[in-house]
Amino acid sequence: MKKKIFSLWIGLWISSALIGQSTRISTFENIGWYNTFLTVKASNTISFLAEYQCRRDQFISHWQQSLLRLGVNVQVKPGLNLRAGYGWIETFPYGDIPINGYGKDFTEHRIYQALQFIHPEFGIDITHRLMLEQRFVGAYKNELSTAEDDFPLLHRVRYLLKFQIPLIKKNQQQQLYLNIFDELFIGFGEQVKANIFDQNRIACLLGYAFNSHFSLEAGFLNQTIQFGRQINGKNVFQYNNGFAINAIVQLDARKLNK
Repeated sequence: MKKKIFSLWIGLWISSALIGQSTRISTFENIGWYNTFLTVKASNTISFLAEYQCRRDQFISHWQQSLLRLGVNVQVKPGLNLRAGYGWIETFPYGDIPINGYGKDFTEHRIYQALQFIHPEFGIDITHRLMLEQRFVGAYKNELSTAEDDFPLLHRVRYLLKFQIPLIKKNQQQQLYLNIFDELFIGFGEQVKANIFDQNRIACLLGYAFNSHFSLEAGFLNQTIQFGRQINGKNVFQYNNGFAINAIVQLDARKLNK
């Protein structure tokens, strides 16, 4: 019975994939993401977050996106955290088919709330993160507009599953590790048009923690985006392959004050 159900699921998946190929436009890009993540611990339960992501197309030669995000994190109990914050994002007209229909860059102001749960299993740190976003995305009325005419509100939910696998551990602070994650983005609400499925990201990064304050990660990144508009009645999917380099800085303000 299980084999029949599995075979049926595979058949339906292949059929939907073949049908989807005939009703979509696909475009491909090479990306490079250069990111810095900063955490400042203010107390036993409260920390402040800041990150900047320099996202480039053609690995480095053209802008894809600029993202600045700020937030505050509250530890409810060990392994369970709540956070909220603000993000400022600038998206540029990169690639063969720009995301904006008029081929213009656009600004996004974003408010977010997140629940994160981390638990160890068999020596692996497993992270689950559920995030809600209220996105005010700049829109143009026509191609003659020189600035965004409106910032409609879009809603999105994200789920991240991450595995941090230790490879070589010198001591409690220094170690070589593998960071593997997948994150799914789903749009919802009245403003959702062609892309209830918004995007998906999957990455495999090799990291090294030099001490308790600084780590570096680098590796493969894949990003699949579905545009919020159609072209000639077809959905547009962008497949981005490249790499990411992360610098992770963690400071303790209590020790700095001392």
